[in-house]
Amino acid sequence: MDHKPRRRPLRIVVPSRNDRLLRRFTEGIGGPLGRFTAPGVVSPGFFTVERVLILMTTGAALTALLAKTPCRLTGWSNQFYMACYSDWPALFSARGLGDGVYPFISAGSEFEYPVLLGLLAGFVAWLVPAGAESRGLVYFDLNAVLATIAWIVTVVATMRMANRRPWDAAMVAVAPAVILSIYINWDIWAVMLAALGMLAFARNKPVAAGIFLGLGTALKLYPVLILGAVLVLALRTLKFRAALLAFAATAGTWLVVNVPFMLRDYPGWRHFYEFSRDRGSGNSSVWQAWDITFPTLAVSPAFITFWAYFLFALACAGIALLALAAPRRPRLAQLAFLIVAAFILTNKVYSPQFVLWLVPLLALARPRWRDFLIWQFFEVMHWWAIWLYLAAVVGGGPPENNLDSGWFVASVIGHMGATLYLMGRVVGDILNPRTDPIRRLDIDDPQGGPFDHAPDRWRLRPGRRAQVPLETDEAPAKEAL
Repeated sequence: MDHKPRRRPLRIVVPSRNDRLLRRFTEGIGGPLGRFTAPGVVSPGFFTVERVLILMTTGAALTALLAKTPCRLTGWSNQFYMACYSDWPALFSARGLGDGVYPFISAGSEFEYPVLLGLLAGFVAWLVPAGAESRGLVYFDLNAVLATIAWIVTVVATMRMANRRPWDAAMVAVAPAVILSIYINWDIWAVMLAALGMLAFARNKPVAAGIFLGLGTALKLYPVLILGAVLVLALRTLKFRAALLAFAATAGTWLVVNVPFMLRDYPGWRHFYEFSRDRGSGNSSVWQAWDITFPTLAVSPAFITFWAYFLFALACAGIALLALAAPRRPRLAQLAFLIVAAFILTNKVYSPQFVLWLVPLLALARPRWRDFLIWQFFEVMHWWAIWLYLAAVVGGGPPENNLDSGWFVASVIGHMGATLYLMGRVVGDILNPRTDPIRRLDIDDPQGGPFDHAPDRWRLRPGRRAQVPLETDEAPAKEAL
């Protein structure tokens, strides 16, 4: 009788052992987890990793709501100085949501966002009771509750993609910039759909992945960029079936959502795309920093549109060359992070909530807390700077309470520099896989799905055969257990 060997439980990575920064911070509470423990093997009881992450996210959500308390108590008229700005109450009144206008459904409505986001905004407005006293506040609270649910789903999806490193999802749960920006706009919904799409792809379900990414693209455009990473890995491995299915499902889902509204009210549907094309330099972009620094050399919207797309295309070409020439096939999360970060840096605008796009990707691409906290520091500084700068431009308050434009530009440069630093670290991991904290103990690409452990079929420089490292230089393999 043939007995198959029993599969042993998968031991998970312990952050207090694996991460140098966290290892130092545990000394005050007894040091890292002991080497005789077996996380992932011994049952933790009720407090599983997933439940602890959900509790952490819930606590972070309460903190995020606390940050909005000044505006919730006194109104949204002084929201820049109190740093509690949110698009939700502003759009509720300015776009007629409180008066029954349903974006993309009501005749003549215009909404500067894609279709699915407009439908979401209108649906939440429909939930607001007609007789409520502060209907704008109720609209904010309803959006906050729903956004918290999307945040929790994003954290759980990130955890389930992380293989032996589920605690890396804590970055998404407690990121300071996420706490400060989560209730500004609806971006967390696109982040959730992108995470679910990547999770489906990691589980070899390319059609489901395409459906989620198509829905995300119909809500915010950035989730479609993840398909760029899928395309490059398909070229590297010559495994095209999953990529074609994901592309087809994404395009089909996007068309199913958009075509009915294109046929019903084409001018209203195209408003978002015309608005994006014709707008000038937006807040916190490199283009706005240029216009502020050199006002006599301010560039036109047409100039910005061309060069923003050109520089992004150039960055994507460089990322593709890097992926195809690297000594070992990069991981999907690494390429997705680089592509989305390049889009953010070259885009016409960098709204504070755009940081949400990168946090889950970074948790999967390079889960090192030192690099993460360095980046978060500059993002938080930029978050404060944008409100004090807008207070001067829009609010017109006392000059002594405003932020000088030079300091605002410095915060933009800091945010861009920190993002470029992370990109450099990820590129370093791609060129030298031994520094990659993920690839150890026969782990290849936990998010790669059909590309996981796939052999290289095509490289730009096939002179040397790539070697698969079993552990990294940053920590011994035994510390990862």
